Amino acid sequence: MTSRLPSASELIASFVSTFDPAWLEDSHVRTCGRAIADTFAVCIAASDEPAVHRIRDYIAGLAPGLRHDASAPQAGFARLWGKQEATTVEGAALSNGTAAHVLDFDDASSPMSGHPSVVLLPALIALGEARDISALRLVSGYVVGLEVACKLGRALDVTHYDRGWHMTSSVGTIAAAAACAHLLGLDVIATVSALGLAVAQTAGTRANFGFDAKSFQAGQCGAAALRAALLAERGFSASSSAIDGRAGYTSLYSNAEDISAELRRLGEQPLEIERSGVEIKKYPACYAVHRALDGLFALKQEFDLNLNNVESVEIETSYGALSPLIRRAPTNGTEAKFSMGYAIAAALEDGSIGLSSFTDAAVRRPRLQSFLESVSAREAAGDMMPRWASVAVRTKDGRLLSRRVDSLRGAPPNPLSDHELIKKITDCLAWANSRIGAASLYKAASNLRGRSVREVLDAMEGASNPASEVH
Repeated sequence: MTSRLPSASELIASFVSTFDPAWLEDSHVRTCGRAIADTFAVCIAASDEPAVHRIRDYIAGLAPGLRHDASAPQAGFARLWGKQEATTVEGAALSNGTAAHVLDFDDASSPMSGHPSVVLLPALIALGEARDISALRLVSGYVVGLEVACKLGRALDVTHYDRGWHMTSSVGTIAAAAACAHLLGLDVIATVSALGLAVAQTAGTRANFGFDAKSFQAGQCGAAALRAALLAERGFSASSSAIDGRAGYTSLYSNAEDISAELRRLGEQPLEIERSGVEIKKYPACYAVHRALDGLFALKQEFDLNLNNVESVEIETSYGALSPLIRRAPTNGTEAKFSMGYAIAAALEDGSIGLSSFTDAAVRRPRLQSFLESVSAREAAGDMMPRWASVAVRTKDGRLLSRRVDSLRGAPPNPLSDHELIKKITDCLAWANSRIGAASLYKAASNLRGRSVREVLDAMEGASNPASEVH
């Protein structure tokens, strides 16, 4: 009699429940610390965005008077980053996750085809703070979650994304539930249930790109993952075939791919945190425009290009790279983050791309709007990976200048230096008029060994703000 092969949920649960934090290396802790500092900073930068006010008003309305002073932590509560207020763990995960994605400045993962840290860290940090868990255990949960996110992303590949799923949320909820289950130390049976409960809440569509709903989809991952793990901890059950059963996630959401081979590689060396890492964004816009911007800025620096001397720009990219860019003629800052034409026009006009590039007023400049039709982009046939972009600029004096970009700035092969990351954090904090100091925040987020999640958060939020940190 042949034994039954383990399901996808069981393969994931076996990895999640047996991964030992003692296996963590200093490089893993460093990568997680950089992700914490980056995610926290882009969350703070969005503090005054309308979508952030709306989500926080919603959370406050669920239980009026529930908010607590974050300076006096209580078991079961977690803080709203940078607000000196605390609420329920689900409320904190939803709020912080939504805020950290509003500006589309949070990190990304090519294998996941989504944003890993925004779905993992708000949930892990909220739960770690509420339960007073060690920061090293949080790092372990982050490593586990990233492993699951990348393996699922690779296994589902093109079909899932082509169907219109927003993989940050459709893959991220499962990955975040795995991370939270690990943080809580759930056994295999409970973790299987947590994964099934995550599938019960998994969704997210690319049709929402350019609207508040996109950031909600990212924030909802953490809240849903927490809900799944906490219910499973209490004995709530779910099917072991929820992911790859006949009526499971892969059949309903994709093309019933056999994902078992990829999942059997969970925990295989090198781990995804080393093999893939996380790609810290240099520009506050959809990742689909980043390689093109890197190529354009390289040409701009070499040939002194600007909106006055450029006739047109043509971009060719790897297959699938343009799918998120659904805004040809944006009318506001949120829409502009998903417009290749606007990104190129703003880069030529302003010489840089930063948070100020995506105010409504900046986007509506007639000079930039009139240039949108001069920018064209197309995808090449072939595989989605590896990603690349080629930029061809035709100048008004007849020259044709081109540059191809394979490894973009911020990706693991070409990472932002500590100085560049601190500069990004400085810009984020200054945008929000925050009193927190960038260099001090980065140092606090990097000091994770031997401290609790609460202690790390206290150090980050209490970080001083010298007059000049980056020169």
